[in-house]
Amino acid sequence: MLKSIITYFIKKKNPHFQLDESVTSNLLIELTIQKLMQKIRGKRLWLSLRSSQQLFLGKGVKFFNLANIKFGKWVQLEDHVYISGLSKKPVELGDNVKIGAWSNIVASTSFDNIGEFIKIGNNVGIGEYAYLGGGGGLEIGDDCIIGQYFSCHPENHCYKNTDELIRLQGVTRKGISIGKNCWIGAKVTILDGVTVGSNCVIAAGAVVTKNMPTNSVIRGVPARVLKTINQNEKAKDVVTKLTNSETIFLN
Repeated sequence: MLKSIITYFIKKKNPHFQLDESVTSNLLIELTIQKLMQKIRGKRLWLSLRSSQQLFLGKGVKFFNLANIKFGKWVQLEDHVYISGLSKKPVELGDNVKIGAWSNIVASTSFDNIGEFIKIGNNVGIGEYAYLGGGGGLEIGDDCIIGQYFSCHPENHCYKNTDELIRLQGVTRKGISIGKNCWIGAKVTILDGVTVGSNCVIAAGAVVTKNMPTNSVIRGVPARVLKTINQNEKAKDVVTKLTNSETIFLN
């Protein structure tokens, strides 16, 4: 009975969800208690009239400039997530976004050069220990799935004047844009000025320093296009067609 009830409510948000048969009732009770506590924390924020009602907060979640942070429905922020809304435009999290524990979403850290914005689309999941900057602007499209230790840095330090300290030479900012339906592996880093097209797979550990076309499998340091995904294939299906040595980089 408990499994049926929980499956019913989850399917209202995710019609494709199917509960694994090995999940026990005790596990479901533990999960339910955890989500209720997250809901209560989110409700406290909502009661302050500064947040979405459908917000689930883990322990130790912190905000800066909350008035400039916008939440969609069913947003989940796991334990110790930090979000700073110090930006010219809002920091936006779309519907059904989940941010892993100990992640930092920081539009900018300096009051003398405030960042542009951060916008995360609908149905995006980001693993633990991510760092997302917003200096030059960062946009992540809908339906992206992203592994742990993901980092985006839409800003570069100037350094060519050897007579002056690098920290005093200022920065350049171009921004980062990631398309829809991308699968980004663990420990991927994306640098300023990069646009990643939709339907891309980026292998674990890649450092993306230049624009990447739509429908690409990408890997390496610096990253390059390994192959183009056939438009009739889904991004995940490509992995099963790679050789074993190639697949290792995607885990």
